[in-house]
Amino acid sequence: MSDLDTSLETILVSCRSAVGSVDPASREALVEGIQKGRKIFVYGSGRSGLVGQLFAVRLVQLGYDVHFVGEMTTPIIGKEDLTILVSYTGRTSSVVQTAQIAKRIGSRIICVTGTPGSPLTNVSDVSVVMDVPQGDELKRAAPLGTVFEDATLLFFDCIISELMSRTGSTEEDMRKRHAIWV
Repeated sequence: MSDLDTSLETILVSCRSAVGSVDPASREALVEGIQKGRKIFVYGSGRSGLVGQLFAVRLVQLGYDVHFVGEMTTPIIGKEDLTILVSYTGRTSSVVQTAQIAKRIGSRIICVTGTPGSPLTNVSDVSVVMDVPQGDELKRAAPLGTVFEDATLLFFDCIISELMSRTGSTEEDMRKRHAIWV
């Protein structure tokens, strides 16, 4: 088996484990929060932020009013809104600060993290916590939070599938909201 094959298998098994560890009640709270939110705000820093942006795009394609915190066109978060925050450590200062501000305004806060009991989970209304496997083999195959980021992307894609099912949306419906319609 090549290093690539070994790494792929390690990442896939680890991601399956991490996504599978999510509490069904927190997963349901995320789906319901998205469906009930007037506006949805998403934020994460670094690679977690990139995963959050991918999720935000898919939500827009489903027809939700979604904004990524920090963009020039992002409106102010309001009381009837949902704020979704992504941080593996739950300690990233900009993410925690965003949670604190949104909470003070009255937004509902749902975080996706790999660290229970973190500052981010302490300020969030709902915490989607992934139990991310650890170990030296994993650090070689998927360094610096790769499994959390990959697992979060897969988890978010599964949430999109669930939302499509609940709303009766099709890929064709989403394509009509695609930035480059083809």
